[in-house]
Amino acid sequence: MAFVGKLASDGSWTLDFAAAAELLSPRRQAPDARPLLLLGTAFSFVHLLDFLAERNLRFDLPAGSRVMETGGYKNRSRSMPKTELHQFITERLGVPPSHIICEYGMSELSSQAYDGVAGGGWQVTGKDNAPRHSTLDTRHFRFPPWARVQVVSPETGREVADGETGLIRVLDLANVFSVMAIQTEDLGIRRDEHFELIGRATLAEARGCSLMTAETRKS
Repeated sequence: MAFVGKLASDGSWTLDFAAAAELLSPRRQAPDARPLLLLGTAFSFVHLLDFLAERNLRFDLPAGSRVMETGGYKNRSRSMPKTELHQFITERLGVPPSHIICEYGMSELSSQAYDGVAGGGWQVTGKDNAPRHSTLDTRHFRFPPWARVQVVSPETGREVADGETGLIRVLDLANVFSVMAIQTEDLGIRRDEHFELIGRATLAEARGCSLMTAETRKS
C-alpha cells in the first residue's frame, strides 16, 4: 500500500508525481506481479494523466488491475465527461473501462454508492419490470440495502419521476448517533431506486474531504 500525496505550499493536498510514476514504473512490477488497485479523486487522475501525457509516459498495469475514481473535480482541474476520463485512464495506465469503478459518497455518510461495473455490472428490474443496466456509458449508482437515495425537486422537495433530474438526498441507517438524511447539492437522474450522477448544481459550493487542508505544527 502506498500514499502518493504531499502537502502543497498552501497547505492543501496535491500529488507527488515522481512517487506516483515510480510506483507505476515497470521496474516495480515483477513478471508475476499481482493486480494493482488505484484509488483517487477525478481531479487527481486528471493531474496525474496530464503529467504522464506531457512526458509521453504510458504504463500497462498488471492484468486484472482496477481503478476507482470518486470525488468529482471540485474546480481543481478541468472537467470532462466520465467516458473521456476513463478512456484517458485506459490510454495512459492500460486499465480498460470495464475495470474502472466509480464511487459516490461523502464524509457525512457512513455508506457509499458504487456503479458496480468493475464487478461485472448488475441488472436491476424496475417497478415496471423493465431491466435497468449499469453500463460503461450510463453508470447507475446504488447504495447498500440499509441506505436509500431520493432524487428530489429543488422547488418542491418531492421526488421527481423516473428519468427526471433533481437533487440527490440520501437516507443512511448506518449513520448511528448522527443525522439520518443528507440533502446534497449534487444533481442526479432518478433510475427507479438508483440514480445516474450528473454533477454539482449550478452555483453550488465545491465541497468534499479532498478539499481539506492539513495543518502542520512546529515542535
